[in-house]
Amino acid sequence: MKIYHHIDEFKPVKNAVVTIGTFDGVHLGHRKILSRVKELAEASGGETVVLTFFPHPRMILRPEDESIKLINTINEKAGLLEQLGIDHLIITPFSRDFSNQSAEDYIRDVLVQKIGTKKIVIGYDHRFGKDRQGGLTDLQRLGPVYGFDVLEIPEQDIHAVAVSSTRIRAALLNGEIDLANEFLGYPFFITGKVTRGDQIGRKIGYPTANILIEENYKLIPSDGIFAAKVKIADKGYTGMAYIGSRPTISGITRNIEVNIFDFDTEIYGQQIKLEFHHFIRNDIKFSSLEELTTQLGKDKQDTVRLMDRSL
Repeated sequence: MKIYHHIDEFKPVKNAVVTIGTFDGVHLGHRKILSRVKELAEASGGETVVLTFFPHPRMILRPEDESIKLINTINEKAGLLEQLGIDHLIITPFSRDFSNQSAEDYIRDVLVQKIGTKKIVIGYDHRFGKDRQGGLTDLQRLGPVYGFDVLEIPEQDIHAVAVSSTRIRAALLNGEIDLANEFLGYPFFITGKVTRGDQIGRKIGYPTANILIEENYKLIPSDGIFAAKVKIADKGYTGMAYIGSRPTISGITRNIEVNIFDFDTEIYGQQIKLEFHHFIRNDIKFSSLEELTTQLGKDKQDTVRLMDRSL
């Protein structure tokens, strides 16, 4: 997949089949649209083009709202789209000037002149242009003028999947990992760098890799213990992940850590991918490190049992 970090970098391709959106989560609903894009491209001998935006439009239009959290970082999203076989990903910087284009200017200047759209696939509720006034009817009206076809994914098809990025975010924040994963069609994951901690886990027999998430807009699930898969340099491991402020030792900052089973390798500074498969329990304060250690033994047993069952 070719990635372009501004629409001006892109050169029109033959029979471009295009879809547009933020695609946060690249979930089952999104995949229905992307699958149709691929089908049309294969039928016409064309190439698939996804136009997405970064920063997320809400970050620009509502800069005062610091609560905006996204399921994927822009790099994670790109990786998921590449796995689905998309040919071209255009990540265009979203700005107020961009959002103030009229619907017709957007269609003519962006979709036609810069992308060379021959077919466009959109969800029934897709909006664009100044004040989000543009939509399906504008595309259908201007398609014959500028030489492109429009395919709408109907409301009933989208709703048949019963998925939205909003529902997935809510499930993650409620610790409903199984539900979020069902909606996503893959295990929710985070990627980050392993940093050095205070090594308390090592002292009690459960050493952990502390994970630094550099993107402050990345959504982090609710506090607790989770059955997890860990990927380091293309190798996979099982482990139990922890999110929380470590109340047993009167911690202050919120940490993301993972105890990787049967693993004893130095990985400070390396990139790590942490997949969340099942929720084990809430984060609680124990009366002593001994009590915490006993509970971690039970958590490990639960993790192994759940991960074995899901194989």
